[in-house]
Order: sequence, then C-alpha cells, then structure tokens
Amino acid sequence: MDNETQDSGRNEMNRRQFVKSAATTATLFTIVPRHVLGGKGHVAANDKLNIATIGAGGMGRGNTERCSDENIVALCDVDSDRAKETFETYPDAVKYVDFREMLDKQKDIDAVIVATPDHTHAVAAMAAMQLGKHVYVQKPMTRTISEARALTEAAHRYKVITQMGNQGHSGEGIRLICEWIWDGAIGPVREVQAWTNRPVWAQGIARPTETPPVPSTLNWDLWLGTAPQRPYHPTYVPFSWRGWWDFGTASLGDMACHILDPVFWALKLGHADWVQATSTKRLENGKFVPCEDSFPQASVVHYRFPAREKMPPVELHWYDGGLLPARPAELDPDRELGQVGGVIFVGDSGKIICDCYALNPRIFPESAMKAYQRPPKTIPRVKLGLDGHEKDWIRGIKEGYQPSSNFDVAGPMTEAILLGCVAIRANKALTWDGPNMKVTNDDDANAFVHHNYRSGWSL
Repeated sequence: MDNETQDSGRNEMNRRQFVKSAATTATLFTIVPRHVLGGKGHVAANDKLNIATIGAGGMGRGNTERCSDENIVALCDVDSDRAKETFETYPDAVKYVDFREMLDKQKDIDAVIVATPDHTHAVAAMAAMQLGKHVYVQKPMTRTISEARALTEAAHRYKVITQMGNQGHSGEGIRLICEWIWDGAIGPVREVQAWTNRPVWAQGIARPTETPPVPSTLNWDLWLGTAPQRPYHPTYVPFSWRGWWDFGTASLGDMACHILDPVFWALKLGHADWVQATSTKRLENGKFVPCEDSFPQASVVHYRFPAREKMPPVELHWYDGGLLPARPAELDPDRELGQVGGVIFVGDSGKIICDCYALNPRIFPESAMKAYQRPPKTIPRVKLGLDGHEKDWIRGIKEGYQPSSNFDVAGPMTEAILLGCVAIRANKALTWDGPNMKVTNDDDANAFVHHNYRSGWSL
C-alpha cells in the first residue's frame, strides 16, 4: 500500500467522515447511470430499482422483503429448499443457483443484496461492484480483514452506494449515545465492556467424520465456494456454519457489528494497536485441547485503542459464550443486563449502558440521567430507524448519498472486529499495525488476516 493509504487517521476511508454530516458523505459518490449498469437511462428518484438477492433464503428473505417496493428481478440461492418461500413470493424474479451466472447473464440489475454465509460475502459483493452494482452486504461485511479492506477500497473505485446490514446504525439509540458522549455527559471514556449471548449454535467441537448424502436441493460445491473442500454435513448447513473457522466469524462477526457499533462511532475508534483473547478449550479423552476447526465455546477479547481526536486511549473488553462483565454498582437492582447483548461505556464521571442494537441507552446512576440536559440532535436521523436500514440504502442510490453504514464506516469497524477473531485463533497477545494489516509480533498469526481461496475462486 502507498504512504497515503498507510497514513492512519487521515485517509479517505476514515470513519470520521460520516460524523461531520450526511451531506458531506453524500458528496463522495455519484449515481451510476443505468446505461453503465446495463439498463437504459438514469436512475431517477421516482424510478424503481432492479434488485437481485444473493442468498435469498434466511436473512436474505427479510432484506428482500424490505426492498420489495422496488423491482425484485433476480434471486440466487444454492439451496432451493431454504429459498423456497422467497422464490414463491417473487414469481417473476429469475431464479439462479450460481451468482456468477446471474451477474453475467442478467444485465438489468441495478443493485444487489448479499446475504450468504460469511465466507461468500466478499467474492459476491466484489463481483457485483465490479459491474457497477450498488451493494447491501449482511454483517459482518467479510470473513477476513483483508477482504474488508478490499471491499472498502473497491466501493470508491467503482463509485457505488454501499450499506452493511447492521440495522442498529440507522436507529435512534446509537445517535443519542454519540450526542451524549460528544456532549461530555459522562466525561472522557477510557473503558468499555460489551457482551453477547452468542453462540446459540455449535462451537468448540471437532469436525464430524460422518459423510451423509448431500440433499438433492443443495449444491454443496457452490455452498463451499471459496472455502477448502470438505464433505457435506448438516452441522454446517443451514445455520451452524457460523461456528466454523472456514465459513464464519462466530459471536464477534455475528453480533459485534451490532453491539460494538455505537462504541466505534461515539468514540471515533480506528485501528486497535493491541489485542489479546482467552478462550475455552475442548475436552477430549480427559484432556483440554485447542479447538482446531471451530471457534471456542466462549471467549473474552481485550482490545487497546490509542488516543484520537482529543479522546483518551480506550480499553475495550468483549465477552461471549455466556460470560458477562461485572455488574455495575450504579445499576438499578431491578434492571438486568441485556439478554442478547449490550455495552457499558465507563466515563470519568458516569456510565452509559445500552442493550443490543443500541436500544434503551441510559446514563447511570439514574439520578444523573434525570438531571442531564440533553443536547440538540445534531446527527441526521434515518427515516423509520432500524426498520428503514435497507430503504435508506435505496434512497442513497436514488438521491446520490452514502447511507450511514456505508463501507467507509462498516469496513474499518469490520477490520477491528475481525482482529478479535485473529486473536482468538492465535491464542496470544498481538501487536497490530492496522494501516498495513500486519501482526508485528507473530508472523504465523498473519495467515489469519488474509483470505486464501480454493482453486477457481478469487477476489
């Protein structure tokens, strides 16, 4: 990478760009005319977009539904049974099994939703962007740090409108947290505690040895995609893939894009410079052994972020697998910590606690919340909030602005979150050179930073 790209905190991908205003972000990109995308004319505000979905079953079904005021022209899924309901809902959409064939054949597509398992996010999104298609990519943006960097840079190169599927970023709660912290409501924040109830799928287990037949409705080779070849097993598909190194990013990838989102925005975090993880091991023949193929059942990840924009250094602590931070003494006895997940911002003069998706933010102690004079609402609000996350992407395409969780915002946060996955796998403290995407004290750990696709697949 060149020196300009390496200059942390000053390059064009810095997440602080959006904080200034939505209008500033909007100037970074322009609408791509339909003749470039394969259609005719320009995408006017009153036109309907032609949208395709890759991964039409599962999460893709809901994403597609929230875009159904537009033209759903193509649907792709490697599992026809999983996608059956979505296929039936949009009978006029052309159905595909291979997204590469869809993008090659169907020239009328303006925008693409990517809602596949994590290991396919990057290749599907990149293929769409290279054709000038705007993309909505489910969280986490990618499976590896290098993929996240590649997509962030590609969004600029191909001048497309992007959004990651962490709907809390469109909500009211995250904006209130930012405005309160920037107003000094709890003083400088030097520590953050965050947690999730995930995993709710199998982790910390050995790779299955059974080789059951592949269901007739599933194209197993295409489902594997970029991942190394292995026999089909129902422990991977359709849900528990999240817990396997080759396919998913476990609890961090699944929930930190929601739970840590207000942390990154409010505290203007960039690259961590140090990370360490401690995790459970698997009991085998009376001995505890490391998890080879799947993530551990529970982890604690500690990050350190340097000072930035007159804000002090921050220590961020992540808990999953049923582990929780210590209950704050200021918390009312009848208030539980968020069951799905949440965040505690520890300031010099108070705490802010919120649930997953930045819901129900409160300053503690409660007396401080009641006495606090809230500042003006300075961050632009998204119409419909959490429920309008996909529609804000559509409006961005039509009106020429980047929605709030565009890749300039989502990419750097995804990189930092996935650094936690690297630390879990390395099982040691790591020093991190973020601009150069390099672990500086353990060469072996760098293998987990970059993608390595099987033959026939490339970014």
